[in-house]
Amino acid sequence: MREFVLWFDQYRESDKPRVGGKCASLGELIAAELPVPPGFAVTVEAYDTLRDDTELRSNVRKALAEVDLDDPDSLELTSRYVRDLIEASPMNPEVERAVKASYRELCAACGVEDVPVAVRSSATAEDLPDASFAGQQDTFLWVRGEDAVARAVQRCWSSLFTARAISYRHETGHDHEIISMAVAVQKMVHPKAAGVAFTLNPTDGDRSQIAIDSSWGFGEAVVSGEVTPDNFLVDKVLFEITRRTISPKAIEYVLNGSDRVEKAPVPDDRRLAPSLTDHEIVAVAKMAKRAERHYGRPQDIEWALDRDLPEGDNVVLLQSRPETVWSRRAPRPVARPGQGLLDGIVSTLLSPVHTRDRLATTEGSDM
Repeated sequence: MREFVLWFDQYRESDKPRVGGKCASLGELIAAELPVPPGFAVTVEAYDTLRDDTELRSNVRKALAEVDLDDPDSLELTSRYVRDLIEASPMNPEVERAVKASYRELCAACGVEDVPVAVRSSATAEDLPDASFAGQQDTFLWVRGEDAVARAVQRCWSSLFTARAISYRHETGHDHEIISMAVAVQKMVHPKAAGVAFTLNPTDGDRSQIAIDSSWGFGEAVVSGEVTPDNFLVDKVLFEITRRTISPKAIEYVLNGSDRVEKAPVPDDRRLAPSLTDHEIVAVAKMAKRAERHYGRPQDIEWALDRDLPEGDNVVLLQSRPETVWSRRAPRPVARPGQGLLDGIVSTLLSPVHTRDRLATTEGSDM
């Protein structure tokens, strides 16, 4: 019997092929006792029920075989056609029952009727060693009600065929029919601020630092590049803030009165204000380091400050994935060729350039 739902807190390493990279990471992080909101995965067995529909499968295969990948308009039309086919196809009744029953169970566990959830795509090809598909599929925020959750799951399935994903799979030689889609259904966070963090310096690969990007509201403005975020560098050992750059933040994604996440202008009094206090910066850095220690390699995390949780316990981890640029390169030695290790450390500590870097602040700093 196929299992269509797996709760994050029941995840085991052997389940990863069934839940995709994003859900697997959430399950691992909960097992490591990191502050991750509760939820469940809709497994690839649920997505694979689409393949039981031979007519749907044939139509999708034919459309993908005929698409002109060099014509952006043709690619977009094919993507929309395939996505419409999937979203119009009736969900397997057993899958629908499992998704809705699990959502009701999550509501009961949270003590909230129709608890708002994030519904996030979790493709089986995310974070492969030879390609990164992360970020190519859809996420739906602040979804309430079992019918709306089921619809969002189906829209996540269809987002396996965005124009960008179709083109990228062709370029990297990955078969459309092999890759599957799981979906994360997770209690929604109501963020005061959110962003990303790297457990190394992404500009030079320095693994002694943690880099944090932060902006007001939901993290989509940071992830999508719609806002230039505040940036902080933190020493990974001492947790000293070694550099801060406060940027003008013109827009934020906020929750409106209709339970919809929408783009809004940031009020003037917050545009140049730091989106994190020093205490919050350090809390994010410590959480990121815990994620790195758990996985044993540099991480790229998504985090948020939940305005509904008490201060001091309001930093939550939304996602952690391997950093894929500098992690593939061999770490640079501290010492230069012909120089002893201790000599290299002393030279670095005494370097006036290094000292200036550690003390540098930008206009708008609150140090």
